[in-house]
Amino acid sequence: MSERKIRVLVAKPGLDGHDRGAKVVARALRDAGMEVIYTGLRQTPEMIAESALQEDVDAVGLSILSGAHMALVPRVMELLKANEQENVKIFLGGIIPDEDVPRLLEMGVAGVYGPGTLTDQIVQDIRKTVGS
Repeated sequence: MSERKIRVLVAKPGLDGHDRGAKVVARALRDAGMEVIYTGLRQTPEMIAESALQEDVDAVGLSILSGAHMALVPRVMELLKANEQENVKIFLGGIIPDEDVPRLLEMGVAGVYGPGTLTDQIVQDIRKTVGS
């Protein structure tokens, strides 16, 4: 009997049109045996929360390069809570100023990753946080 694979939604919220990093992470998670749903560019928090609900994911990875992380991340978390998905872990990657990282972690973000983070680290952190 095999265990259920970790399911991760990878999303690009906001108006940022650069998704190379998100695609690299999505591929690494898939190569590590996780089921990955990539929603594409320019997703609203509402679209992300609805996809997370429909896909029954364990984690949501948000890639934000626009500087709007302090508005977008809390909104996604609020919508997940409204959907009774408090158990879904949020991981954040992109251009995140160092001074914002502690606040994001206090909000409940499980991990924050900047440019140059090894994908192996992200895989390990998701496995550790979500289980499996």
